[in-house]
Amino acid sequence: MDRNLALEFVRVTEAAALSSARLMGRGDEKAADQAAVDAMRQAFDTLAIRGEIVIGEGERDEAPMLYIGEKVGRATGDDVAVDIACDPLEGTTICATGGPNSISVIAIAEKGNFLNAPDTYMEKIAVGPGARGAIDLNKTPTENLRAVADAKGVYVEDLTVVILDRPRHEALIKEVRASGARIKLIGDGDVAAAISTCFEDSGVDVLMGTGGAPEGVIGAAALRCVGGDFQGRLKPRSQDEVDRALKMGITDMNKVWKIDELAKGDVMFAATGVTTGDFLKGVRFFAGGAKTQSIVMRSKSGTVRYLDAIHHFQRKPNYGW
Repeated sequence: MDRNLALEFVRVTEAAALSSARLMGRGDEKAADQAAVDAMRQAFDTLAIRGEIVIGEGERDEAPMLYIGEKVGRATGDDVAVDIACDPLEGTTICATGGPNSISVIAIAEKGNFLNAPDTYMEKIAVGPGARGAIDLNKTPTENLRAVADAKGVYVEDLTVVILDRPRHEALIKEVRASGARIKLIGDGDVAAAISTCFEDSGVDVLMGTGGAPEGVIGAAALRCVGGDFQGRLKPRSQDEVDRALKMGITDMNKVWKIDELAKGDVMFAATGVTTGDFLKGVRFFAGGAKTQSIVMRSKSGTVRYLDAIHHFQRKPNYGW
């Protein structure tokens, strides 16, 4: 894939972030998410790609656009064919309440290199480059935290673990606290949390817990680009979700998926902040325009670029803002 392709995809995450940020703190999750979806779908049409959504807003009967299998881009014969995993607004509740770490994200890979993850739960553990190779989802949280601490040359008490604040995590939270590690509970946004493990300034060392499987693939793609590590195991909640996984080619529900199985080959990742968080500033509006901050990463080179952009709305195509 052309290395400049990632920079083109930033325009797509910027469009989604700008549109959804207009509804920040308004208390309407559906409206904020729809604004991001509409803007992202329209922005895709400006790209010279033959793209297919493999992780998006759901199956075709559940989502009118950005559904699994939808073709996006201008799709001429010479355009590159890519698979796309996207979340137009990761952290819909966060955006609706004005909280931190809501982002718009896209991961891109060559055809067939993303796990086609069903819309179910996934047990996850994620760490930054300093603890790559130290995690094992078959071990207990306590064992993993000791291994991460040893890899990073710190005490367990020095680690900060991000966990979604959910009743299902009661036992996990209790064990992590008993281990001596610190905990940062979040209401939403575990893609941003997984990425935060790779940046020292975020103060986050580990992501643990169960969240969405599609978000797990996107998080793994991002960590591939910066040398982090990720493991996931599907946790279907019903026979219908098991059947959906089987339909998508996943036969072993107990399999631990490693980072190179979730996102293979040459991977690119782009994200734009909607609300200010641990590693990206949110959208800031001014008279006639706005400022955004984005991140672009490539697995092939390991390059991480931060892009600060100033948008003048009178000069830009209308992506819904």
